[in-house]
Amino acid sequence: MGRRLAKVNLIFAAGTALFSDGYANNVIGSVKTFLGRVYPGSISTHDSTVLTSLAFAGFVVGMLVFGYLSDKLGRKFGMMTAVGIVFLFSGLSAASSGANGSIRGLVAMLSACRFLIGIGLGAEYPCGSVAAAEQSEDPAISKRTQHMFFTLATNTMIDLGFVAGAFVPLVMFWIFGENHLRAAWRMSLGFGMIPALLVFLWRWGMENPTSWKKNSMAKVRIPYWLVIKRYWPTLLAISTTWFIYDFITYPFGLYSSTIVDTITGNSSSLSVVFGWAVVINLFYMPGTIVGAFVVDLLGPKWTMITGLMLQALIGFIMSGLYVRLSHHVAGFAVIYGIFLSFGELGPGNCLGLLASKTSSTAIRGQYYGVAAAVGKVGAFVGIWAFPPMINAFGGSNTPRGNSGPFWVGSGLAIFSALITLFFIKPLTHDGMAQEDIAFREYLEANGFDTSHMGLPGESTLVGSEDKKGGPDVDEKLADEKESV
Repeated sequence: MGRRLAKVNLIFAAGTALFSDGYANNVIGSVKTFLGRVYPGSISTHDSTVLTSLAFAGFVVGMLVFGYLSDKLGRKFGMMTAVGIVFLFSGLSAASSGANGSIRGLVAMLSACRFLIGIGLGAEYPCGSVAAAEQSEDPAISKRTQHMFFTLATNTMIDLGFVAGAFVPLVMFWIFGENHLRAAWRMSLGFGMIPALLVFLWRWGMENPTSWKKNSMAKVRIPYWLVIKRYWPTLLAISTTWFIYDFITYPFGLYSSTIVDTITGNSSSLSVVFGWAVVINLFYMPGTIVGAFVVDLLGPKWTMITGLMLQALIGFIMSGLYVRLSHHVAGFAVIYGIFLSFGELGPGNCLGLLASKTSSTAIRGQYYGVAAAVGKVGAFVGIWAFPPMINAFGGSNTPRGNSGPFWVGSGLAIFSALITLFFIKPLTHDGMAQEDIAFREYLEANGFDTSHMGLPGESTLVGSEDKKGGPDVDEKLADEKESV
């Protein structure tokens, strides 16, 4: 039991930094509201869009660069560097200012810090998430909970970060009040340093996962052409579904402000606006938590398909009944929340699992990084595409303009479910070790020398003893008997 708890601790140490992802992504919305009050008329719509867009650009850079570094230098190097970047630039964001009090200078520095924070947060995906996935298949972890622990340590933490990103600015407003909003927005950004520091200390004594030590290509040339030939169909399918998920999820956050404005009668009170923002973000939590306890039972593939189809159904209901629901705002908010929850139960929880467990250890960081980067591109495209889409349907002041994107989102959810059904294979428990074996056999069959894979003294393939019924199997059987 003690060893099992230690391994669960490692899973959460690797994945929990994604809380900072959710927090940083969401807190900037409240910060922009603060800035609009402190500097009325000085923060343009273009400035607001740039603050959001530069973070996504940083995400893509971090995912791609650290995907490579994760595979070559190790998961721990990437994780420690990533959380250090987040800590540093969260502090610098809070301290942003322009020369001689220039508002343009403040916006420029804050924009630069958002880009650099994005690099650190993007790095967490191919480093922290990948390490969490590799730790989840340790023999000490029961097969009935492998996917659950990964999901709780990653996507659930992101969603919890979204809630905190709405709640912390509300608390800061309560503390500092209407007359000290400068302190409120700076402290809201500076709060991002605290989880980053705690995770840095939590990870200090970690080692790289055993599977990376034994199966990495840190010391040898990666045969990219062979890798592409083996993995491109699955990688393309996962990347496409991730693009669609982020394309739907991030822009649909625009509706939260519409709901809040309607419920509050366009109230300008920050306590009211921020309070309802917390409620809206809480809608993510039921989906990710329920999904975590379902995913080992149904498997990531079928859990994702189930979530997508249910999300599409709710979207079609909202589209067809938009006029009627718009007169019952509480009902609209609840159904909208269910729409968001099913998105988290399905692709929100399962895309990370599929991206981390359908490739071999040697190239997992880069594989995951590419899929996640394509997803963030989808978010960027969606944020720019949705306003023209709403205008094409008739504008935000018309029922057709507000309901049209739900038709589009639901149709894309069904398309994503079909891609998952036909092009993504089901995951098995302990499937990562099996894929490492199959990948070595594939390389050897194509004339690649695998004898130098792994670190010196760690060259034995993870899983080779499992096939023979060696110590790993005996230890796991003992753990399962103990749990019974």
